[in-house]
Amino acid sequence: MTSPTTAQVATGRSETVADESAISDGSTRLAYILGVPLAEDVVREWPQMGEIVRGRELIGAIEGNFEELTLAVGERRRNVTIAQIEDGEAVRVTDYWGKPFEIPEWRKATTDRLDMPPSGRWPSADRLSHH
Repeated sequence: MTSPTTAQVATGRSETVADESAISDGSTRLAYILGVPLAEDVVREWPQMGEIVRGRELIGAIEGNFEELTLAVGERRRNVTIAQIEDGEAVRVTDYWGKPFEIPEWRKATTDRLDMPPSGRWPSADRLSHH
């Protein structure tokens, strides 16, 4: 799948993202969290949704449209982010969220799908075959 430019990412709202710098001052939230820039062709995976986002520009466009999260008193949300860093840039990032959720309609046409097992869960290490 060819990744569209951020100008082509419809947000599901009334506007369209114009460019990455308008969203994140030339960076992304992910780069800020990781403390390193994202490679231009970085791949970000969300296994619980079975989704792959390809490219720094598209990651910035999608981040600019994350809904605001409001938590109830005592409610906690956790996630784990794992990054592969090469030459000082993140080239692959996987985020695991506390609860899976559906991919928003506006994003489905811009991202790829992970080849998930039918159960939606990856097998444990002892069940994986090694070549």
